[in-house]
Amino acid sequence: MPAVCLYFQVHQPNRLIPYDFFRIGDHAFYEDDRLNAEILTKVADKCYLPANEMFTRAIEASGGEFKFALSLSGTLIEQMEHHRPDALESFKRLVATGRVEMLGETYYHSLAFVHSRREFERQVALHQEKLGEVFSVRSRVFRNTELIYSNAIASAAEMLGFQGILGEGVDWLLNGDSPDHLYRAPQASKIKTLLRNAKLSDDLGFRFSDQNWPDWPLTPEKFADWVAQSPGEIVNLFLDYETIGEHQWRDTGIFDFWERLPAAMLERGITFVTPGEAVAKIPVWGRYDCQTPTSWADRERDLSAWMGNVMQREAIEKIHVIEEAVLKKKDPDLTHAWAKLQTSDHFHYMATKTGTDGEVHDYFSPYASPYDAYIYFMNALADLHVRLKRLPDAAGVSVPGRTAG
Repeated sequence: MPAVCLYFQVHQPNRLIPYDFFRIGDHAFYEDDRLNAEILTKVADKCYLPANEMFTRAIEASGGEFKFALSLSGTLIEQMEHHRPDALESFKRLVATGRVEMLGETYYHSLAFVHSRREFERQVALHQEKLGEVFSVRSRVFRNTELIYSNAIASAAEMLGFQGILGEGVDWLLNGDSPDHLYRAPQASKIKTLLRNAKLSDDLGFRFSDQNWPDWPLTPEKFADWVAQSPGEIVNLFLDYETIGEHQWRDTGIFDFWERLPAAMLERGITFVTPGEAVAKIPVWGRYDCQTPTSWADRERDLSAWMGNVMQREAIEKIHVIEEAVLKKKDPDLTHAWAKLQTSDHFHYMATKTGTDGEVHDYFSPYASPYDAYIYFMNALADLHVRLKRLPDAAGVSVPGRTAG
């Protein structure tokens, strides 16, 4: 029987206020703190608290045989510290069971690696520090933002000391092979790659409540049978934590499904492993050559969810072009504000895709249109330029020209 590696991403962004042109230079706080607190409270009550309690019971009921991994972004941890410390305490209790592995990522859930190796490494280090401070752990396995993966990212994670890295199992790169093995990037020497089984993961994350799906209703027993048929050593089920109770509401039966799933797996001889255990125990099966970055987002499984149109590309370029100027100011508040603007969600809201992918982008966006998302972002960035100019220059660094939306 294959082992199951279950991993959940847990993240909330800092959504921006409707930042109009007339605020530039006079309003240095960009986030909609009321909206962020409101959404966090809703998600904490519908997902985080009940799911954490449910999985704690499942761990106890299985005698510790049930285990999984979480990755909490730095922005979410900060929001819970400020608005819902009870939710953060709930995660702490879950991790304290010793059966939940915490993964590393970029602190601000950013696309930093695509644009700046230095900023990428800075954010990964910040995230490790935060995990140590809050959970008293250090990650051995890395999960990049939105499962963005390439040969170069795998090599960078290896250089930072990670033993494993997660990626999307992309069909055209697997060339007929199964994602249910451990792989290695061509340039890597030690780090192992765990690939998401997209079919089975999306059965849980997207199709579970679709009554037009031929396999609806999905039962734990049926799903466990599918997993048991895997041809490989490990089935990697990677999805958003918010799937439980938020994207899939309680009345869909999602909590009952997850409550019963561990026992259904274990009864069939299917064991659970964390990513760290997987890379320690399971040998590499083959090479996974991913030269261009892929992700788990949208039909294309590439970076087009965040960089697919002119608005997105301009916004990302403008935020990263001031990196040197911002960091050399050595102002913690300015650096933090700049880094929060790198969060991938800002660019996700600017997508102009249609069809099913467009519906997903619209579902997550707090704005009336992608053009509003772009304007608010660019105006906030313009204010950041003003703040840069007002601070004394450090080491003679010149500040790029101001850009207003």
